[in-house]
Amino acid sequence: MEDVLEIYKKPYDPQYPLVCMDEMPKQLLMDIQEPLPMLPDQPERTDYAYKRGGVADLFMLFEPLAGKRHIEIRDQRRRLEWAEVMRIVSDQLYPEAEKIVVVLDNLNTHTPSAFYLAFEPQEARRLVERFDMHYTPKHGSWLNMAEIELSALVRQCLDRRIPDKESLSKEVKAWQDERNSEVVKVHWQFTTADARIKLRSLYPKFQI
Repeated sequence: MEDVLEIYKKPYDPQYPLVCMDEMPKQLLMDIQEPLPMLPDQPERTDYAYKRGGVADLFMLFEPLAGKRHIEIRDQRRRLEWAEVMRIVSDQLYPEAEKIVVVLDNLNTHTPSAFYLAFEPQEARRLVERFDMHYTPKHGSWLNMAEIELSALVRQCLDRRIPDKESLSKEVKAWQDERNSEVVKVHWQFTTADARIKLRSLYPKFQI
């Protein structure tokens, strides 16, 4: 926990950008009946019945100090997809960076070995050396600022039925572009000192 909190204290450095990464599934649902349109003093009405259209996985890549976010959508959330998304981070989003600092959840798909599963050894090693990864502790995913962005995405964009992956991509990109144009940042205030006071019950206890 303190490792992540200390990372958040560092000033902005474009050569060592801080990127928070998190992911979530989105179930695709299609209306069976056409919704009734909005009328004066009456909201749009949607029938309770729907048809399932599968699930898509959203990878949120959020640079909190720059107020930038980028979302990749995939059909699954395996090691292969994670490795492919991280190569995009390295080579498309931050190609000029010396090293990319990443805060992410401690899942078994988020490991350097995923690069070796997805790519040839030389390419995998290149990508491993591109990142400085810092993992949130177990039950500590709230320390990941990308989770805040995913929450905003759900409330502002995904709290309704979206029928297919194409529609999802369009809606998410529109939300992403608008939020980036507004340069929405996260002003993180929880510090290591706060953790040692408020969460001291989680620290190991030693007898002297």
